[in-house]
Amino acid sequence: MMNAHHEDDEGAQVIRLATAREDSGDPGSGASGGSAESSTLERGIASGLAFLRRRLAGDYEVDEFGFDPEFNSTLLLPLARALYEHWFRVELDGLDNLPEGGALLVANHSGTIPIDALMLTVALHDHADRQIRLLGADLVYQIPLFGHLARKAGHTLACQADAARLLGKGELVGVFPEGFKGVGKPFADRYKLQRFGRGGFVGTALRAGVPIVPCAIVGAEEIYPKIADLRPLARLLGLPYFPITPTFPLLGLAGLVPLPSKWMIQFGEPMTLEEYDADAADDPMTVFNITDHVRENIQHMLYETRLRRGPAFL
Repeated sequence: MMNAHHEDDEGAQVIRLATAREDSGDPGSGASGGSAESSTLERGIASGLAFLRRRLAGDYEVDEFGFDPEFNSTLLLPLARALYEHWFRVELDGLDNLPEGGALLVANHSGTIPIDALMLTVALHDHADRQIRLLGADLVYQIPLFGHLARKAGHTLACQADAARLLGKGELVGVFPEGFKGVGKPFADRYKLQRFGRGGFVGTALRAGVPIVPCAIVGAEEIYPKIADLRPLARLLGLPYFPITPTFPLLGLAGLVPLPSKWMIQFGEPMTLEEYDADAADDPMTVFNITDHVRENIQHMLYETRLRRGPAFL
């Protein structure tokens, strides 16, 4: 009997129980993919619930300008980042030229709709660990929802007082001196800088004693090629222009999808203003000369960067 029992044991199949390591998604286990996906989903849900709980409880910080870092990094930046990485495929050059502490970044403005401001924000947040505080026109903050979101993202009105306070705190402040003249110019004038106004940004930099960093953005000109302007409708709506593009309004809402142009952003060497004192901000000729010099630098950078990029959609 004992011999027979031993023979039966030798012919039996043993089904090994899964270990705890295998159940938890060991690389050798077939369930690892599903477990990893489930874990990622769970973390995402937990993070979202924690975010909502903090918002409802008021457990978050907002600075004197309305900047809400958590709201910006959790909700606003991920949307812009998708365009930045997958649609426009933005490349950066000259990040090493960004100085530490307070500085005034001056860039060209274009695109019919100012998406260039969003892409610049993502570039500096993700690749330079800097939050740029853009100075926007009054119209931006007269649009209720848009103005509120702009404040949440850290931006403020284009006024000397706000800029001075931000620069005094060591912030990186950004300005588009062309304003609506740049962002709304016709496609035929692409990459040709418009007038830089009266050079108010130069006076701001002189009074704050900070350098000016020129910046060239190539790619925005092609996203909504403006071929005409319905001025009567623009006046009726209180807008600086009402654009006609090859896709809008012909294709309706589909015409609002930007064309997938290839973008490049170049940061130039900082222009130090150490040879001037704060009183130079009140000298119109000094302000004009510095403004013209900044404009020439950015125009040269635009030509150079555009040649380096090559075709717009490749």
